[in-house]
Amino acid sequence: MKKINIACIIEDDPIFVFGTKRIMQLSNFSESIVVYENGKEAYEKLRATILANEPQPDVIFLDLNMPIWDGWQFLDEFTKIPNNTSTTIYIITSSVDPADVEKAKKYNVVKRYIVKPITNTELQKILENYN
Repeated sequence: MKKINIACIIEDDPIFVFGTKRIMQLSNFSESIVVYENGKEAYEKLRATILANEPQPDVIFLDLNMPIWDGWQFLDEFTKIPNNTSTTIYIITSSVDPADVEKAKKYNVVKRYIVKPITNTELQKILENYN
């Protein structure tokens, strides 16, 4: 099965980031992994790479609850960037609030809402859809 080229994690919890990167490596999920600690940092860096026409993440794993900019602020701004690439966003959060699930459905770039932690099974489903 073909690997994701670039995977991006937008998450402020270093333990979750460590565990997710580890399971991604064990699952042979992606060629590279980029991590941002909050939505604003991710937006600024990704916007710069998009405008420079550099390679974009194929998949973004986005947490909702973060300092500075949360996942919703990131989504609101990221979706305004003119972009011809097909980055797919998976919300990975501890929130089980039905309002969050419904809100996520309003964003075309959001493929699925996944409650933490991410598992090898989830990663394999994502790879199957990617291929």
